[in-house]
Amino acid sequence: MANPATPEAILRRLEWTAIRRLDGLLQGDYRTLFRGAGLDLADLREYQHHDDVRHIDWNVTARLQQPYVRQFTEDRELTAWFLLDLSGSVDFGSQRSKRSVSAEFVAVLARLLTRHGNRVGAMLYGNSLDDVLPARNGRAHVLHLLQRMSKHTVPQAKTQTQLQDLLQRAAPLIPRRSTVFVVSDFISAPGWGDALARLAQRHEVLAVRLYDPLEMELPDLGMVNMQDAETGEQLLVDTRDPGFRARFAKAADQQEAELRTALTRAGVDTLELSTDEDLVNTLLRFVELRRRRSQLAAGGGLPAHLKPLPTEKHDDLRVA
Repeated sequence: MANPATPEAILRRLEWTAIRRLDGLLQGDYRTLFRGAGLDLADLREYQHHDDVRHIDWNVTARLQQPYVRQFTEDRELTAWFLLDLSGSVDFGSQRSKRSVSAEFVAVLARLLTRHGNRVGAMLYGNSLDDVLPARNGRAHVLHLLQRMSKHTVPQAKTQTQLQDLLQRAAPLIPRRSTVFVVSDFISAPGWGDALARLAQRHEVLAVRLYDPLEMELPDLGMVNMQDAETGEQLLVDTRDPGFRARFAKAADQQEAELRTALTRAGVDTLELSTDEDLVNTLLRFVELRRRRSQLAAGGGLPAHLKPLPTEKHDDLRVA
């Protein structure tokens, strides 16, 4: 019997529990979540109800005094890149590690894409950009990616993660317009927001934020010896002290506000993955939210049974 932690076992389990379910529920409409690389103008036709107003050809409309929209032949081939933060902080998790959530997300999304003939590539970051996997398709390539992730180790550093370095070095390595997944807990030295915004100017970028509930609110665990996963610094703290827990929560709220501000300014969508939530349900809610946003962008109304976009602290999708 295969080791349950091997990439083959992980992918096989996810193919039965997640990938088949998602593929069936999306019914081929996975392009709600991903868009192709190129659009070629094919024809013009009169504007019809629920057409995307962004496709109106204003020059033709002014000349003919009738709204006309452009029709496109869409390039179905999609290239996706996973920019993977595998620094020391992603090894943390109260129930399962953020690294394991990252691996499952990559396995599900990469296999969904390659099943439709698309290509996926990856860049693995620890203390620096350690590994680049060229974009290819096929199940074997997904297994190879998971294998690289599982074997990737990071020596203990003396400084914080520099996510800005990954984003800056990734930009020239992605030659054509692609879908880019930045998978990270975004626990990093500041300055990555501008690099993320520049990346989003050329590519469709999705920030996949990994987090654990204990990073938001610390419970009463007594005396605890804490260690910084990246610098190795240790500190003995008394979690029974309500004042300490209050200061911890305040610092977490401040960090959360700074993170949200940076993502909003970068103009990217954010998918939040918690270590204690079901990945499939989170992805399905995310797809539904993007479908609603597409309807709004096209000028169409929402069905009565759909609720407004959520605004709570840990919603699965935030639209900048």
